[in-house]
Amino acid sequence: MERYGGWMRAPLEPDMFDPVCPSTLTPIRFGDKWAGMIIRCLAGGPRRFSELRVPLRGITARTLTRSLRGLERDGLIRRADAHGYALTPLGRSLLEPMDAACAWAREHWEELIDAREAGLAAEAAH
Repeated sequence: MERYGGWMRAPLEPDMFDPVCPSTLTPIRFGDKWAGMIIRCLAGGPRRFSELRVPLRGITARTLTRSLRGLERDGLIRRADAHGYALTPLGRSLLEPMDAACAWAREHWEELIDAREAGLAAEAAH
């Protein structure tokens, strides 16, 4: 547990995101490729840049910085202090629609995989 702003919170899990996560298949997008996962990481409270890199293993520092700036510009996150980020009320309001999008993707997982494979095969044929 780490102390942050006077309260304790658990570290983010390194394998918080399944490598075969439905988020890559769903046609519903929240910002750039990483935005939805960053919002998920901030759902439990403010996080430092280095903490966000733990579950977002595939992201570069430059891409994370760019994504954070975009989310901040759009009013979804704010800097909690010199090194941390937190969801704004607007950003927090995205959690429920994101849950619905994830549930929809889980429900239609097989159809999404079939459609993606068919689309890739059609692209390769051209």
